Amino acid sequence: MRNRMLAVVLGAMLCLPAMAQQAPEAAQAAPADGIRTVETVVVEGDQPGPGLWLVRSPDGQHDLYILGTVSPLPAKMQWQSARVERVLAQAQEVIRMRGVQLNADVGFFRGLLLMPKLLGARNNPDGRRLQQVVSPASYARWQALKAEYIGHDGGVEKRRPLFAAQELYKEAMKRSGLDTHDLVWPVVAKSIEAHHPQVTVVKQVIEVKDPKSLLKEFSKTTLDDLACFDNTMRLIETDLGAMRARANAWATGDMAALQALPPPHQWEACNEAITEAGIGKRLGYGDARQQVRARWMAAAEAALAKNTVSFATLSLGEMLGKDGYLARLEAKGYTVLAPDE
Repeated sequence: MRNRMLAVVLGAMLCLPAMAQQAPEAAQAAPADGIRTVETVVVEGDQPGPGLWLVRSPDGQHDLYILGTVSPLPAKMQWQSARVERVLAQAQEVIRMRGVQLNADVGFFRGLLLMPKLLGARNNPDGRRLQQVVSPASYARWQALKAEYIGHDGGVEKRRPLFAAQELYKEAMKRSGLDTHDLVWPVVAKSIEAHHPQVTVVKQVIEVKDPKSLLKEFSKTTLDDLACFDNTMRLIETDLGAMRARANAWATGDMAALQALPPPHQWEACNEAITEAGIGKRLGYGDARQQVRARWMAAAEAALAKNTVSFATLSLGEMLGKDGYLARLEAKGYTVLAPDE
């Protein structure tokens, strides 16, 4: 738990997976009266989920099935995962993407002592409040959205813009019938326990040797996170309907609708608020993210060389697009088939 809290504070982009994976089509202009009414109805009950992408080796003898994921998903859906479970029952290997992770080797009691610093590092330096660090126009928008989704919470006014945006996003998802919890991995984990395939975890661990001094440095660091703050508010003001539509499309298996949405780009400002800060560069976040991409490609190619059937999950944002994993695999000579093919 304490290591996770450290990751929340020092690696905020790792703690916004739903935001990073789910950003919908390019943001529209905000309506003049503030918050847009959301009319899309979120599906409920049993849903089939999407089909699987298939990557096949040039000799046609080795298959890698990939489930594309999105977040958030409908809060009241139950995923009927029989198709995925059938593939997992045949798979000799499962590739699990874990991304960049922070590891701070602290004992239980030392972790307790760090908790106040972990929580305090989320706040603006020098005790400043949101109203003092964002523009008057941004703060007016924030007040309207906060009243709509968060309500009275004086504590959030102390947060850095990035962490205030994170809280707003989380509450807006709840109010919109959406859920950011991982629906897929528990199903995969259950199949792994039943069938015992090899599990290859793709990750890059950043070791934090002195978390106390790092937190002290972070608490005094000013982040360039105003663009992240504004982008998050724009998303909630204008695009909740599109997010619901994407969640519905995943739940019902409507691949045409899913692929019609362009890959996410809006959350780069949130990522860069951490990775381009001095502390992010010192920790090597940018390099670590590139290493993760290279490691996933190496794992996929190794699986396609030795296994008859392999399985992986990736966010659709990582899979699709000109620089996505599927395009990279296709460029290397593998056949890539969409679920409807």
